[in-house]
Amino acid sequence: MTARDIRVTLDIEVQTPSELEMQIAVAHVPGIEVDEALEVTLDGARVDVEELVDPLGGRIHRMQLGAGELRVAYRAAVEDPGTPVAVAPHDRSVYLRPSRYAESDRFLALVGSQFDRGRTPAELVDDVVAFVASRLRYVPGVSDVNDSAIDTLLDGAGVCRDYAHLTIAILRALGIPARLAAVYAPGLSPMDFHAVVEAIVDDEWIVVDATRLAPRQTLVRIATGRDAADTAFLDNHGGSILLRSYGILATARGSLPVDDGTQRLRLA
Repeated sequence: MTARDIRVTLDIEVQTPSELEMQIAVAHVPGIEVDEALEVTLDGARVDVEELVDPLGGRIHRMQLGAGELRVAYRAAVEDPGTPVAVAPHDRSVYLRPSRYAESDRFLALVGSQFDRGRTPAELVDDVVAFVASRLRYVPGVSDVNDSAIDTLLDGAGVCRDYAHLTIAILRALGIPARLAAVYAPGLSPMDFHAVVEAIVDDEWIVVDATRLAPRQTLVRIATGRDAADTAFLDNHGGSILLRSYGILATARGSLPVDDGTQRLRLA
């Protein structure tokens, strides 16, 4: 596995006292080796940050803030790929349920007309990824934070989270547990936080990406959840903020691998 380097900066105006949560740090997963640093300042003074770790290793950094200019700088060097995440006993239940952005119960008629339920889960996953890739155009700015899988299907366009939500909703409607993983993606252009899908096939979580914008072999997990409501890089509770700017750089040392979309890959 190629080593990967990550840099993130956030410039936020905190307009009124707020409780802010970030999910930008590399997830803690077994076997992964990360050299990292997180610096957070408000008007130049260091901010105390509380770290919360979920069962899949995702890390929420929570801060109590007064008004001021907040600056965040995070860097990470990922030297080891880590161990692919295993399927937990409750996963088949949790990740078959409809969720805020992946309302799978509204896709039952579509899957009945578009997909052959007699095919294996592995074949159906490939079919769904191909369907979503063929139905959508990648158009930044065409969607917003309120758009769900139904909106994306009707619009025929979106960004990575929209592709992921549509893929997840259809897979769940077919009886295949699916979830969203927020990741860093070396090779992605334009560079940003990225969203991909994990689906259970043969008792393994495999990773798929209908956008096909970056090789899956070098993805780095940040957070995992039912949809983007669980994996947002920034959440604000109780106050008012303005995200002035943010920057992301995720690179792989050496040549990027070629991903033709046919390999069955797992995400650590």
